[in-house]
Amino acid sequence: MAVQFDVAYSASVVGAGIIAGGPYNCSRGSVNVATMICSCTSGLPWCSVSEGGTGVANLVETTALYASRGHIDPTANLGGQRIWLFSGRADTVVPTAVMNDLAAYYRHYLPPERIRYRSDIRAEHAIPTDNFGNACAQLGAPYISDCDVDGAGELLNWIYGALNPKSAGAPAGRFIEFDQEEFLPSPRRHGMASTGILYVPPGCEGDASGCRLHVAFHGCKQTAALVGEAHTHHAGYNAWADTNRILVLYPQAAPVFPWTNPNACWDWFSYDDANYAIQSGRQMRAVKRMTERLMGQ
Repeated sequence: MAVQFDVAYSASVVGAGIIAGGPYNCSRGSVNVATMICSCTSGLPWCSVSEGGTGVANLVETTALYASRGHIDPTANLGGQRIWLFSGRADTVVPTAVMNDLAAYYRHYLPPERIRYRSDIRAEHAIPTDNFGNACAQLGAPYISDCDVDGAGELLNWIYGALNPKSAGAPAGRFIEFDQEEFLPSPRRHGMASTGILYVPPGCEGDASGCRLHVAFHGCKQTAALVGEAHTHHAGYNAWADTNRILVLYPQAAPVFPWTNPNACWDWFSYDDANYAIQSGRQMRAVKRMTERLMGQ
């Protein structure tokens, strides 16, 4: 979802950090492609993931077509971004071959010096941290693992430039639960939870002049409803937010039963909306509206 949002709204985004994800529009709207080629989540004992298997050249063509029709922002905006990528060498859910394709996709738009790609840690499918979560090579909820790697810190410092050292204490800001229905009517019908979460660090109350805004998308099975405070409190963003005046927006997806989207994934394979990958997509536009509301636009 972070890749989709980054590409579709590239004029509004300065960079992205992607942990275990595929190229833009990887699924092409097919759940079979999503679960067999872009990931290994079909439940079958075999998977079709392979190096180059996502068809990067075709995805680049589709991206250009969407941009030419005004469905997404011009791709020239991507050239000024900074992209941080992480793939665990032991990831069995989104294997490194898929992330290699994502790196190839971004290299079509950005010079290599603006892309940082880490694939040197034997991590399973999880957000890497330096002090919280499962064993690094373990797969399971909350899909956050102690790998002695501060993933949130590395991606934030790469995207925004050198930041002040992170806080060593408990979060000093406020967690605000807000109504997502303001941004998408009947959100649960469309794979979004009724409420989302915003972290407001010290110095960013009121008009928040000079503060940054970072959107932290959770992964499948990683909503607050499923893993509690694990992602919103322990993925690593808030300690950096406290010392660098960064608001962190944690929008929340939700399951759509019985089999459409049982794992509370974001819509990156058209389970709710055929326009899932472009600006008019329901979830995409809802999150963009959240950022516009926070930025006073």
